[in-house]
Amino acid sequence: MAKNWAITIGVNQYDYLQPLKYAKRDAQLIHDFLVNEASFERVYFFSDDSPDIGGKSTRPNRANLRQVLRELFETPFMGVGDNFWFFFSGHGMRYADRDYLMPSDGNPDDIEETAIPINFVTERLGRCGADNVVLILDACRNQGTRGEGLGRQTAEVACQKGVISIFACSPNEYSYEIEALQQGAFTKAFLEGLGIQGKCATVERLNQYLNFRVPEIARHYNKAKQTPYIIAEPITKSHFILVPKYATLTDIATIKNDAFEAELKQDLDLAEQLWIRILAASSGTYFQAIQAIQRIAINRSALDNLTPKPLYPQDKNISILEPKDDNNLPLPLLEVVGDTSQNELSSEKSLDYTQLENLLKAENWKEADKETKQILLKLSNRETQGYLNFESASKISNQDLYTIDKLWVDYSRGHFGFSVQKQIWQSIGGKIGEYNEEIWFKFGEIVGWRSKRKNQILFVGWTTKEWSCYSQIKFSLDAPKGHLPRLWDEWRDGIELIVITSKIK
Repeated sequence: MAKNWAITIGVNQYDYLQPLKYAKRDAQLIHDFLVNEASFERVYFFSDDSPDIGGKSTRPNRANLRQVLRELFETPFMGVGDNFWFFFSGHGMRYADRDYLMPSDGNPDDIEETAIPINFVTERLGRCGADNVVLILDACRNQGTRGEGLGRQTAEVACQKGVISIFACSPNEYSYEIEALQQGAFTKAFLEGLGIQGKCATVERLNQYLNFRVPEIARHYNKAKQTPYIIAEPITKSHFILVPKYATLTDIATIKNDAFEAELKQDLDLAEQLWIRILAASSGTYFQAIQAIQRIAINRSALDNLTPKPLYPQDKNISILEPKDDNNLPLPLLEVVGDTSQNELSSEKSLDYTQLENLLKAENWKEADKETKQILLKLSNRETQGYLNFESASKISNQDLYTIDKLWVDYSRGHFGFSVQKQIWQSIGGKIGEYNEEIWFKFGEIVGWRSKRKNQILFVGWTTKEWSCYSQIKFSLDAPKGHLPRLWDEWRDGIELIVITSKIK
């Protein structure tokens, strides 16, 4: 089970700065939400009168805050799939192009010696070992800052450290306390977004909610513009799930796509990290996530086979045409002249392709599709399982794929084949070896595997009457270009096909 820890800090009383009214309450509300709603196991709370922890003071002065940051984060204590949040509500200042948090004894006339650099905070947070570190700063309080507020340097450092950073306002704005609400505008919207009102399970959805809600609250109470923003790098961080109980099938599907893409790019560490997050967030994909994690462990070395190798020689009998589909999209087509000679039916596994050739020659497309499936299962040693998966597809020999594809292209006169499907994928913006759900859906429409009608989502990546079942496949040359091989229904997310076509040149 994932670990969920946090530090929340709220400073009302300052020795050298104007006091704040609701910073302490904001931090307390965040603390309570994390404990009661988000099920965090441990949340350290620092405020003007918070109780001691283990006999140590939790007053938010510089010495106490630096001590907890030094001691708690000296060695890693979390891992992949774990979460650590850091929330600060109080004054913040920018000095000599650096951003600082102002503890209760922070002196604006001696910032370097009395304040806490935010890059020190992010550096210490990064040591915890969690792959999801969230830094939330409500630290540009009205009338408390001089000149430009913090944000610019913090954002740069956070990007470098991979820390998700959430700012209550833009650098040249104030973060307002609202008397009628008895809390800050940002914290009000933040807790709404994560709670039952917003149900923002992911970083991306929370960002959208805050961008709408915080300015709305500020306007309602006659305050100047306040624009929160979130920095999440790399982009996969924006898909991380913050509140699992509000995660939708679409949220899970997005992370799943990121995980598949990471595998295709051979970024196995990232792929494993994402699958662990899927495992923690959704019981509905439990088995698939377990399989993926096992697959990654087995294939850390074997995935070297994914490196594309040249397949097609210079063939004078093949020319490239560029017709367009009904949507005026370019569809490169292979037009082949001449027959496939028997000596070209080579196989690294010594398979006999005579049966496939005879079926294709007779234009018995359905049986040829079934024969192709059986050949691929033999090549990948998956006859018992009856289906391909990511790693088995990646291991199929390039030589055999060349033979299969060439037979399909030759006897369909360039209408069917993996290489035709690959060219369609590229023509609509798909990158070789990289899965993209939006492009995959468009690809499905072009080759006739998917209707444009959208209906109720049944489960991740699949909706009623959206994708054609195998019985609806057209086994004739009247079918759209690239319609075959289809092989089976399991290619709903396209990963195996993308792997196979990445090996076709």
